[in-house]
Amino acid sequence: MIQHGTELFADAAALAPAGCSIIIPASNEARFIAPTLGALLASNPPETGASPAVEIVVVANGCQDETVAVARGFAGPVAARGWRLAVLELAEGGKLNALNAGDVAATAGIRIYLDADVVASPGLVAELAAALERDAPAYASGTPAMAPAASWVTRAYTRVWRRVPFMTTGVPGCCVFATNAAGRRRWGTFPPIVADDTFVRLQFAAAERIRVPATYAFPMPEGFRRLVTLRRRQDFGARDVARRYPALVANDDKPRFGAGLALRIATTDPLGFAAYAAVAVAARFRARRHAGLWARARQL
Repeated sequence: MIQHGTELFADAAALAPAGCSIIIPASNEARFIAPTLGALLASNPPETGASPAVEIVVVANGCQDETVAVARGFAGPVAARGWRLAVLELAEGGKLNALNAGDVAATAGIRIYLDADVVASPGLVAELAAALERDAPAYASGTPAMAPAASWVTRAYTRVWRRVPFMTTGVPGCCVFATNAAGRRRWGTFPPIVADDTFVRLQFAAAERIRVPATYAFPMPEGFRRLVTLRRRQDFGARDVARRYPALVANDDKPRFGAGLALRIATTDPLGFAAYAAVAVAARFRARRHAGLWARARQL
């Protein structure tokens, strides 16, 4: 049973062994979970001296496909590395409920929260663990990359998205974010919000956030409509966090996408700029009834 409040995590973090827990919420991710787990198996081990050094907690929530079977098929290879795999099966869907269930099942002080369609580079887990091996509260993420896109509009949009200041200089934490035990004490259970990554990032001041060089890849939504869905949900999620947790806004250091950079991008990549601007405008002015859905834009 999920417990609410900070007490559960304060106690768990104080007693947790070294090593790291990778928590993966997964809803109908049979197509993606195998590459995600395969990449983790190919990871460099963190130098924590713990046994197991890594535990992977897959939380299948509301699945109607083979996600559970695919994930449990990795039990042997994970055990062969001396790591631990737990696959939880929840009848109800919902990413935040899955994150909370994963937190309860996890035992390590360092928590890495990883979307089920993320392919980590070999150095990501070890670099995150090394960055978070400290007593002071800390937050970390890797350097985001994107899987190759099929549609021209997604390729064009992504070229510009990768160049915005928040992506090039910040620690966005999109699809992957991690905290140490002291950092995890900053909040209790995940609340029912859309932008879990924003909610966690803003628990930390800029000086407490660490970006490691190791990359991770994830698929962007294909096509204009799905990109608009994604952008609208991102905008809604950021506003929702600011409205419900105004004290966290002081930690938001997201740099502005200034006119000078916009002009340079429009000059050097007019197609990319047009795609990016069109998605941003459509997301702002085309209202949608269910802006708070947790479903991935690529699934809509």
